[in-house]
Amino acid sequence: MLLPRTRAFDHWAGLSHQPYTPRVPDNMLIVTQVAPYVDGPAGVHGVLAQAATGLTELAGLAGLAPTVVTDVHDLSPRQVASARVLALFTIGETPWSVEQKAESFEAWQAGHLRVLGVHSATDASHTWPAYGTVLGARFDGHPWTQEFAIDVVDPDHPATAHLDSRWQWHDEVYLFRDLRPDARVLLRLADDQVDLSAPGGRVPDCGFPLAWCVEDGPARSFYSALGHFPGAWETPAYLQHLAGGLAWLVESA
Repeated sequence: MLLPRTRAFDHWAGLSHQPYTPRVPDNMLIVTQVAPYVDGPAGVHGVLAQAATGLTELAGLAGLAPTVVTDVHDLSPRQVASARVLALFTIGETPWSVEQKAESFEAWQAGHLRVLGVHSATDASHTWPAYGTVLGARFDGHPWTQEFAIDVVDPDHPATAHLDSRWQWHDEVYLFRDLRPDARVLLRLADDQVDLSAPGGRVPDCGFPLAWCVEDGPARSFYSALGHFPGAWETPAYLQHLAGGLAWLVESA
């Protein structure tokens, strides 16, 4: 029986003078840290472990080596900046060091580090001005938790190509401020879905975006506000939504 010729086989058999170096996958850091706000404790999402499992699965499908991080103190600035993707399901004032902030932002601007934000990631690191620039907006409340319809604004993006024009969903409905004017909105709350007379109810200046991506030169970020409840992480369509966002992040890397 003849064995197939591969670089690995040739090297093992002494048929190649070139050293065989297996490809090491790019790293994807999955940060699920809960930290207090400046003025008090942050709520703890019950799906963090489930989300870490889901994002680990998506990393593997994208050819990335996942590392789940529950405390950014465990990371050196270089580890953060040298990752291919930084996936964030964070809340509160994540204790990034000055060096971690500087190196990761520089790596993001250069296109070396791509950022994927999930749900409460926009409600983190409020004292780090550049963080909002990277994610594309800041969380500004969630007056409603209910079932609602989502309009697929951009069906051509990999994060939405698998969806119909309207998607029924159950989640917290986030409000945002300071949405980047160049953000490419992918999903938006459909009209007449929420009671604006509810406490805190209002229409933000940016309307009701629920997922978007940012492309700033070589820099790329993707964010989805969905994912509060366990059902999201059990739903293939939602996981495919994040998988498409991740694919878009690394496609030009």
